[in-house]
Amino acid sequence: QVQLVESGGDLVQPGGSLRLSCAASGFTFSRYYMSWYRQAPGKQRELVAGITSGGSTNYANSVKGRFTISRDNAKNAVYLQMNSLNAEDTAIYYCNGRLSFLSREYSYWGQGTQVTVSS
Repeated sequence: QVQLVESGGDLVQPGGSLRLSCAASGFTFSRYYMSWYRQAPGKQRELVAGITSGGSTNYANSVKGRFTISRDNAKNAVYLQMNSLNAEDTAIYYCNGRLSFLSREYSYWGQGTQVTVSS
């Protein structure tokens, strides 16, 4: 049974930091491209950051220099360190695992964790 479980969301003041975690199970985590998406009220879900199985990373322009994605294949976990948070970062953050294999695409989502940036 595939599971992605996010944690770490919270209410934080502008300028603050949070670290999100995503625990994965039920699939071969090390082979998957892992990413964080977010969805703010009234907006479409957007890619925040991604990391390949080999550790290469990519970021949305809006978070470059402030957010860092990392993974621990031994723990089947992916993390998102978020610094210098501002109100525009308020959203539900979702973990996603994706693999393209033999002409099929496998994609799994977590249930999300709420991040609220407010004074």
